[in-house]
Amino acid sequence: MKLLIVESPAKCKTISTYLGDDYKVESSIGHIRDLSIKGKGGFGVDIENNFTPEYVILKDKVDVVEKLKKAASEADHVYLATDPDREGEAISWHLASVLGQPVKKVSRIVFNEITKSAILKSIQNDRQIDMNLVHSQESRRILDRIIGFRLSSLMQQKLGSKSAGRVQSVALKLVVDREKEIQAFDKVEYWDVVANFLKTVGEKEYLLKSKYIGTVDEAHTISTEEEVNKVIDELKQGDFVVKAINKKERNRTSKPPFITSTLQQDASAKYNYSAKRVMTIAQRLYEGIEVNKELVGLITYMRTDSIRLSDEFVDSAKDYIENTYGADYYKGVKKVSTKGKNIQDAHEAIRPTKIDRTPESIKKYLSLEEYKIYSLIYNRALASLMKDAKVEDTKVDVVNGNHLFNIQGEKVLFDGFLKVYEEANIDVHEDVELLPELEIDEVLVLAELTKEQKFTSPPHRYTEARLIRKMEELGIGRPSTYAMTMETLRLRSYVSMDKKSFVPTDQGTLTSDQLDLFFSSIINVKYTAEMENILDEIALGKAVWHKELKKFYDEFAPLIEYARDNMVKIYPKITDEFCPDCGLPLYIRRGPFGEFTACSGYPRCKFIKKKEKPEPVSTGIPCPVCGEGVIVERVSGRGRSRGAKFYACNRYPDCKTTYSGIPTSEKCLECGAPMIEVVSIDKETNIETKIIRCGNEKCITNKKTKKQSVKI
Repeated sequence: MKLLIVESPAKCKTISTYLGDDYKVESSIGHIRDLSIKGKGGFGVDIENNFTPEYVILKDKVDVVEKLKKAASEADHVYLATDPDREGEAISWHLASVLGQPVKKVSRIVFNEITKSAILKSIQNDRQIDMNLVHSQESRRILDRIIGFRLSSLMQQKLGSKSAGRVQSVALKLVVDREKEIQAFDKVEYWDVVANFLKTVGEKEYLLKSKYIGTVDEAHTISTEEEVNKVIDELKQGDFVVKAINKKERNRTSKPPFITSTLQQDASAKYNYSAKRVMTIAQRLYEGIEVNKELVGLITYMRTDSIRLSDEFVDSAKDYIENTYGADYYKGVKKVSTKGKNIQDAHEAIRPTKIDRTPESIKKYLSLEEYKIYSLIYNRALASLMKDAKVEDTKVDVVNGNHLFNIQGEKVLFDGFLKVYEEANIDVHEDVELLPELEIDEVLVLAELTKEQKFTSPPHRYTEARLIRKMEELGIGRPSTYAMTMETLRLRSYVSMDKKSFVPTDQGTLTSDQLDLFFSSIINVKYTAEMENILDEIALGKAVWHKELKKFYDEFAPLIEYARDNMVKIYPKITDEFCPDCGLPLYIRRGPFGEFTACSGYPRCKFIKKKEKPEPVSTGIPCPVCGEGVIVERVSGRGRSRGAKFYACNRYPDCKTTYSGIPTSEKCLECGAPMIEVVSIDKETNIETKIIRCGNEKCITNKKTKKQSVKI
């Protein structure tokens, strides 16, 4: 009997079906060991002895390790099949270290997809553990432990912040710096003039939209209402005449197959999925889904930053494309380097394990979210091997006196990869055309002439997708860190969410500013990216891991000591009040939900001063449920909605009626509940919009288009 050890229990059943009775498949359930909390600073690292780490078996893995040791002692050979990255290599090394088996009896195997052929091939090509990869992972863990322990402790003592870290603090700085740019932005007024023309061709009527560019001599922006009114008065005196028609063909090239960051970005933009949710779904697709009563891995490993595709996949995709769409649609692999400055290890891109396993053919076996993510991965990989789309751009210059307008349109001449990705509904055979044929000197019929005041916009806040893309561009973090970084910023209350965008909280801004003041030489984009490059060098055996750690520590340690002596301690703040229970002074401290006042004698005295609740404000509206009370405006004092307004009956708890908006006399046609008035504010334009919707949050009415939406 041979033993094969993987990380995830979900993989065991899938792989067991491929290997048969000669193999026993067990799981380590992730990491089995971690750094201890002994030694200098509690790092679990002997800093004076070349940063030698001290590992301990995790408490919840003691039984797992004993089970694996017993299975290994009974096996003829042990294959360590943890994930194909540095983290997986390190887990295999930890397993080999604790199993107590001869070196020759234990070997490492890697596979990029959970399919029978891939696993059997990996067993035939087993190898020894790559210690360069292990040292790279160890170095990352030690770095994060030292920075995390020392910085987090300092932030907690001085600022009341929960944590700081090598990657998370740089990501927070990006968010904070962007918010400062937005606050410092000065809006500039400008006006748009739009002329819409009607043109009838046969039975079809076209509405052609044109935008004011400037004069015939030069393009310029209209800055004031007085200027725009003058232009409109002049336009009304003349005809709109076509003066130039420019057509130009261009190619639209397909994007490469997904890597971790681009998959997270695409899923965020299209489905509003968080990075964590995307990776959870992709993990299930990788580990195995039951299809036709057989467990199969549907995609390759989803933590990767390589765009390489295997020759086997490319060959099968070539046949599929040519047989399904025609030989004209196959392009093949673009000859580009797959090893850039931020690309680690020899992984493939994220792709389907079988090209003939189309999304539609297995849709009934997948949940909706699994189907969406699988479709993205499948279509992107397929499109990357298809020919460019050919598009004809048309630009039409229209003049009125000395004023110039521009009409733009396009038509697809050859759809290429668009057949399967993005604009898959475009059918080239219908000769899709956004503009009718126009002629030089043709006079266009004006349907409408409008003006609109606008203001230049500040930079966009970071959404998850934008922040991940920025981190990738800057070389910060790695595929396995993006989702965790996003989640940490939220869990630490360093950011709040405005729609889908990150907004730094006051605590997040304070934390970032203090780190920038005392640790700018280490907590910055350049240093963090350079450290990632050093970890890559260690993985390739081109740098000595403990020497690089010493360089870092020699720079970091003095910064910590200086900050400990000079950073202003904000929490706790002493007050002029005294504890009614023991007489000691009361302190203002910071907790998960903001500031609170408590006894300085904690933990001996656990007195916490209750905050005075604001008096509810009456709306004068009778309660629609009990008819006896009055609806009042209250403020939530707990949970994630802390500080949010809501409306409730003043007879609570006898009447527990609550609404998120002000109830109206109108009733919902679907469920009969009162309609409520909700006001939303666009933070960029500061425009308030009043929305009337059903007060029953679960009512189907609220899933339809917003009713009675009026700008205030």
